[in-house]
Amino acid sequence: MAGMDTVSRELLGAQKKAEALFAAVVEEGLIRPGALESELSDKIHALARERFGLKRHWHRRIVRSGPNTLTGYYDDPPDRRMTDDDIVYLDFGPLFEEWEADYGRTYVIGSDPHKRKLAGDLADAHRRGKEFYRRTPDLTAGGLYDFISACAADYGWEFGAPTAGHLVGHFPHETAPQNSTRFSVRHGNPQLLREPDAEGKSRHWILEVHFVDRERQIGGFLEELLTVDEA
Repeated sequence: MAGMDTVSRELLGAQKKAEALFAAVVEEGLIRPGALESELSDKIHALARERFGLKRHWHRRIVRSGPNTLTGYYDDPPDRRMTDDDIVYLDFGPLFEEWEADYGRTYVIGSDPHKRKLAGDLADAHRRGKEFYRRTPDLTAGGLYDFISACAADYGWEFGAPTAGHLVGHFPHETAPQNSTRFSVRHGNPQLLREPDAEGKSRHWILEVHFVDRERQIGGFLEELLTVDEA
């Protein structure tokens, strides 16, 4: 991380810890057939506390499986028991030393080729989104949303959410009380992603990718930092 400014270094460090938490969830075999989504969420909470000393989260944990993967953060689907050959996505919002991480990944139980393709396509689309950000100096939040949502069709999916990201930073990150959508990656938002904050400091953004197949009743989700790259 040499050469990074402090904020970028801290945000990337927080993300790496969230990534390690997800890896630990997989290694412990917590994502398994027969478990309720609520049970998995509770076990993730306990694991995060015991292994990582994590005490606070800046947003609630999301665990979605099967048809529930069609839903987003603000939805409240009924608790569901995971099954064989299922698809599951997790969305973590932990606080590490008061730095916000926002990390989402999709996990496939079994070998269903469509579900495995979906998980791979999410990662590729996120990479494309970051490349688009890098080569577009005057990119707006609306422009990024339109780009990443259009990517869904390239892979044979539908984009499943009205937003595709948001600000992230030292807790609590900057908000706009008079305009709640200003710092949201959504269609029509003219907010420049590279516009500095009131103190002249760079803002940092999360990019979210939510692809769905409504016919098969499956979806997948991936999110991580847009504006910071590992050195």
